[in-house]
Order: sequence, then structure tokens, then C-alpha cells
Amino acid sequence: MSGDLSRKSAVRRELLDARGLLSTKDVQEAAAVLALQALNLPELTEAGTVAAYVSVGREPGTRALLDALRERGVRVLLPVLKADNDLDWGEYRGAEHLVRAGRGLLEPDGERLGVDAVLEADAVLLPGLAVDSRGMRLGRGGGSYDRVLSRLAAAGADPALVVLLYANEVLARVPEEPHDHPVHAVVTPTAVRRFTE
Repeated sequence: MSGDLSRKSAVRRELLDARGLLSTKDVQEAAAVLALQALNLPELTEAGTVAAYVSVGREPGTRALLDALRERGVRVLLPVLKADNDLDWGEYRGAEHLVRAGRGLLEPDGERLGVDAVLEADAVLLPGLAVDSRGMRLGRGGGSYDRVLSRLAAAGADPALVVLLYANEVLARVPEEPHDHPVHAVVTPTAVRRFTE
């Protein structure tokens, strides 16, 4: 398993380095296209509640998407990082209700809904660094979303799991560990790809 961890670390470094080369303009243009692509997904057009996240830095942008979902009347849940790296949730009420949190993250300033609030989601947008041809997601390694995915599985919840990425982050194969879960779809500025179990 330590081989898988070191391979994951090497792939993460490579992908983060590539993101670091993106200009602000590149990130903004990709975010606008990603929002349009994602808004047309049946998984999101039919959702009453979507668990999402606020992109930071050079991550594929989510802010336009969050606002568009909210304008549609979708209830958007955003993560709140707890001290143990688990995720609590709060409702997105607009950009003016986001506050700076640890690790450079932005979180909703309202009521905390508890770790199980994600079980109400019809779709979950997961942050990631890569997805492979089988739908296996490579995250940043903090384990927060591994806990979310385990919580969903344990409860028998089956929301659509969607990752937003740049086109170069869809790889042939990513290193995986036994606890890793596949996603249902990846959205890039150039395509939508779905995965079957």
C-alpha cells in the first residue's frame, strides 16, 4: 500500500504543478465553460439538493455554477471542514455569505447542518485532481471526501457523483487504494464522460 501512496503523491505533485502554470484568465475561461457543461447534466438539472464546494486557487472553478444552481432553486450544500478533517455542511446563500476558513478554503457562514446533511443530496460535486477511464477519482489526500463517500455508501444513499476537472486531468489510470470509490461522471471544459459500474 505504501507504493500506492507514493505513486499517488507523485501524480498529485505533477497535476498540481500543471495547475500552477495556468493563468488567471485560463482558470476564469475554463470555469465559465465548466458551469455551462455542468448545468446541462441531467444529474444536476433534475436535482433538488446538490452538495458542492467552493473552488479556490487554480481548482476548476465552481462559483458561477453555485450561483446558477441557486438561481434555479436548487438547495446547494457546501462543506465546512472540521478539526478531524471530516465535513460538516452548510447551505449556500450567495457569495456574500462565504467566509475564509483554514487551508485557504471558503465556507458558508450560516447554520451547521451536521455531517449527515450530505445524505439529502441528489448529486455530489467532488473536488479532485484526476479521474481515470474507470471513474476512479484522485483527490488531494486529506481523506475528507473519502469519509463522505463512505458515509453515503453506509447509508445506502446513491447520489450522482460528479467531478469537475481540466481536460488534461482525465487519465488512463490513477493509483487507487481499497477505500477509493468510483464516480459517475467527470465534466471538463471540452467534454462530459460517464462511467458505468
